[in-house]
Amino acid sequence: MFRTALRTVLAHKARLLMTVLAVMLGVSFVSGTLVFTDTIGDAFKKSSTTSYRNVSVAIKAGDSGPDSVRLSQKLLDAVKDLPGTASATGTVSGFTAVADKKGKLIGDGWSTRGANYAGAAKYPVTKGRAPAAASEVALDAKTADRAGYQVGDTIRMSVDGPVMTQKLTGIFTTDDGNVAAGGSLALFDTATAQTLFARPGQYDEIDVKAAAGTSQSALRAQVGKILPTYAKDAEAVTGKTLADDEAQQISSGLSGFNKTLLAFAGIALFVGVFIIANTFTMLVAQRTKELALLRAVGASRRQVTRSVLTEAFLVGLAAAVAGFLLGIGIAAGMRSLLASTGATLPDGALVVQPGTVVAALAVGVGVTMLAAWLPARRAAKIPPVAAMGALYAPATVKGLVVRNTIGAVLSAAGTALVLLAAGTKDGANLPMGAGAALLLIGVFVLTPLLSRPVIAAAGPLLRPFGITGKLARQNSVRNPRRTAATASALMIGLTLITGLTVVATSMQSAINKMATDSLKADYQVTMANGTYLSPDVEKKLAGLDRVTASSGLRDSFVETGGPGGGESLLGVDAKAIGGLVTLDFSSGSIGALGGSTVVIDSDTAKLEGWKTGQTVPVTYEDHKTGRLTIGGVYEGNEVISGVLVDNAVLAPHMNEVEDMRVLVKTSGGATAATKDAIEKALGNNPAVKVQDKADVSREISSFIGLLLNILYGLLAMAVLVAVLGVINTLAMSVFERSHEIGMLRAIGLDRSSVKRLVRLESLIISLFGALLGIGLGVFFGWAAGRLIAGSVSTYALVLPWGRIGLFLAIAALVGVLAALWPARRAARLNMLASIKAE
Repeated sequence: MFRTALRTVLAHKARLLMTVLAVMLGVSFVSGTLVFTDTIGDAFKKSSTTSYRNVSVAIKAGDSGPDSVRLSQKLLDAVKDLPGTASATGTVSGFTAVADKKGKLIGDGWSTRGANYAGAAKYPVTKGRAPAAASEVALDAKTADRAGYQVGDTIRMSVDGPVMTQKLTGIFTTDDGNVAAGGSLALFDTATAQTLFARPGQYDEIDVKAAAGTSQSALRAQVGKILPTYAKDAEAVTGKTLADDEAQQISSGLSGFNKTLLAFAGIALFVGVFIIANTFTMLVAQRTKELALLRAVGASRRQVTRSVLTEAFLVGLAAAVAGFLLGIGIAAGMRSLLASTGATLPDGALVVQPGTVVAALAVGVGVTMLAAWLPARRAAKIPPVAAMGALYAPATVKGLVVRNTIGAVLSAAGTALVLLAAGTKDGANLPMGAGAALLLIGVFVLTPLLSRPVIAAAGPLLRPFGITGKLARQNSVRNPRRTAATASALMIGLTLITGLTVVATSMQSAINKMATDSLKADYQVTMANGTYLSPDVEKKLAGLDRVTASSGLRDSFVETGGPGGGESLLGVDAKAIGGLVTLDFSSGSIGALGGSTVVIDSDTAKLEGWKTGQTVPVTYEDHKTGRLTIGGVYEGNEVISGVLVDNAVLAPHMNEVEDMRVLVKTSGGATAATKDAIEKALGNNPAVKVQDKADVSREISSFIGLLLNILYGLLAMAVLVAVLGVINTLAMSVFERSHEIGMLRAIGLDRSSVKRLVRLESLIISLFGALLGIGLGVFFGWAAGRLIAGSVSTYALVLPWGRIGLFLAIAALVGVLAALWPARRAARLNMLASIKAE
């Protein structure tokens, strides 16, 4: 039976090719994902190990109080005198915004850092020299290259304050993880860095290198003995521990990315299951006589099943090996693609773990044999007498009734779960996911039943094509199960793509509506790294001729003694805030805000049980007490929420007066000239962001757009697998209908009409799958949107008709392209040989 299976595989190479390709693509995605994440993780781990190669022990400042957040020069000197110390270096760092030659911030603000130059061992200077004066700076090579800076250039930068103009004296290389991730690193001489980021003579960290013969643990013990004398809250950590911790963080950070990629690989394989099952079902149907003869000459049911599964094993093994090799290429391509988008990744060779090889083989062989199991069971049930009967055995009415009943039950249960989850605000993710899975499976089971009425409805559209259109429609519904399996592969891909597009489009609309409806201010001013602004910023802006209203927004926690334990007060300019934001009041008004009268959002009112007119005792952060009167209750939004209080009342109780952001209203509205005037008033500071409503919306939605494009790219794999399924089905259908096609040619159907017949059939199947996928995708997008609407008040369903139309057009194109080879093959069949075919 093994030889029989092997000969069968070799005899049907062309028919199994598409199955091999489908499995190969899914396996390549799995193995490529594993190789890519292993490679990146290994490169980052080696980078972190390299960055700590000269650090035997690191002393880190404590966080328990203002007197223990820095390390002193005395501690550094004491560490240098330890018998196990070869060298010790103090480091201090902080946020540093570096402007490019156009004055724009380099990097994203979160990974733009500055520090003191800690020696050539840590920062090898490749051009120029290290900074030695307060007016000098050195830049990492990648940042200098991005901005086009050369030694001797003048650079504008800011460190949480006014703009500084520094001379670039050197360019260095570094293994710093922030730089590897696309950030920037600027180095100052130690005295200047301490002035900028700490205080003279103070450090954030002291890195110690052990003397020859001293282990890291022994040196750490020596350091631990003197720490209580100089910095009781500091801790000493070995370099190995730091490297291991960073490696663990890298692994944790990559695990989410890895799971996402593997999820989409799973989708591609899931789609491939339909193709495999479809292929083996058709092969079994075509070999009814052959299998029946095997039974007649003594083969048992188990042997027949084993024969079909052996074929699946051989196909899966070939696909797995090819997919694994292709996956290595995909991993290399993914790394190059990320590098081309500006993502900076550490260098390193491709890493292929033994587990990746095992996973690729297990997935390829396992998925193929699993998908072929049901056709194998069907093959085993073929009675020997079928060898004398017809080639194809039609599905029984009982089988179809059972299938349709199961599909209806699954679809109803799935729909009920999705609707239930859509009407629930909290904890509905699990029932939503379960309902979506049940509904998707239910529709797949019902697809043969749905295919007849849906394809019949396309009859009027096919009339212009005459007899070929009529034959194409009849061929599409001749074998509903096969049509369903082929269309379902495309349906799954388009369901996911459409659902994601509906959610993303609706979210984009919600963001725009939030910025337009909730924000009256023309501009929002913030720090690039999310830290606080000096109150001087608001004062400077208020003095501009173009500015008609402005308000700094600052926060401070107060104790209330209520159920919430306390609330965060949001300080605003009571006179100006009404012209800067839009607030909908259920009681009271914004005009009541001022003095000791505050306004609160509805969530706070519900939590604390407060009402308009009520007076609440509070304890401020300076431990002074006071009483606040509720002057109104409003509906909070994404722009502003919480307890609003006048800055004049809040500021005297704050330990440090700082603004989270500043809202600005101008006389001429948001124009390029006004924005330039505001930026100029703030010294064209790269650390400060000036954004209008469009900028705010664009910044938030850019992440959604990037994520959607990545998901489109990943789901394209599933659609590509579905295309292979259409090609495979049509090719095998043409083979099955060789006799029929020969007869049609004999009675006058020319080759061009045969091609048109196959193309129309492919088009019908593709559009059928697309309609089901788009319908389900819109439903799932609506349901997911109901969950999002609970946390985003401006969210509303928006159907992207343009993209939906594009998806239908792509599905039609898929149908046309998938039919090219099968149609050409059908048209080239020899008429006489086809008539003689069984």
